[in-house]
Amino acid sequence: MHFHLGRRSDVSKSNPIRQSAENVVDLEMSTGADSHMGLRLWLRMLTTTNLVQAELRKRLRTEFDTTLPRFDLMAQLERHPEGLKMTELSRRMMVTGGNVTGITDQLEKEGLVARDTDPNDRRSISVCLTPAGRSAFDRMAVAHEQWVVEMFGGLSLDEKMHAHQDLGKLKQHLLDSLKG
Repeated sequence: MHFHLGRRSDVSKSNPIRQSAENVVDLEMSTGADSHMGLRLWLRMLTTTNLVQAELRKRLRTEFDTTLPRFDLMAQLERHPEGLKMTELSRRMMVTGGNVTGITDQLEKEGLVARDTDPNDRRSISVCLTPAGRSAFDRMAVAHEQWVVEMFGGLSLDEKMHAHQDLGKLKQHLLDSLKG
């Protein structure tokens, strides 16, 4: 299976991955063969990320009537059954407190999360999944994992391992070089 310009070459028009791919701007098209390889790599990574996110957003909406930010917030809470403070949720999700508050409000109305005031600091609010929220998240997480595995199915295990290793090296280089 080969990928060309952000689209799988062996999928039919009815394939949901292809339909999502058609809605993502291919950032690589703006670079020429003479562009710096670092720039080309960054654009390839960005386009690939956008393709995966667009497909995940579509499938979460279609299958579970939810959004990727709601899924991400629930995923953070699933990893911390004791709950997380709103400020910590914002930090982990890399969004503003207002965004987290809005998502939390929706999930709380649906009975998927609960808020609790810290007895030692009444200004501090902690959020955790309810049993209904945990059950809903568990169903979504199974599907999410299957979708990601499917989307990366065009690569062999060896290719995935090498890409993971190479991206790990790049990540470490960036962490080391960007320390201020």
